[in-house]
Amino acid sequence: MAKKQKQKKYKLKTYKAAAKRFRATGTGKILRTKGGKSHFRRRRSPRAKRLLDNMLKVSNPAEVKRVRRLVPYIDRFRQNPPG
Repeated sequence: MAKKQKQKKYKLKTYKAAAKRFRATGTGKILRTKGGKSHFRRRRSPRAKRLLDNMLKVSNPAEVKRVRRLVPYIDRFRQNPPG
């Protein structure tokens, strides 16, 4: 009697640019960084610069779906990403 072979699970490629821009919370929400942090920063007020440090929740369901497709393992490797 032959052994039953396991179905091969294929790995999905992560879009590294998206992986650097988004992260997931413990409850599974996707957070994004704000843009415009590097150019013309000297003329901004300290308060405006400080507000750029906050991360925002991605609220549009279509965008969340797109990010999850680009970064398939965002929930699995939240703390310790491989490589």
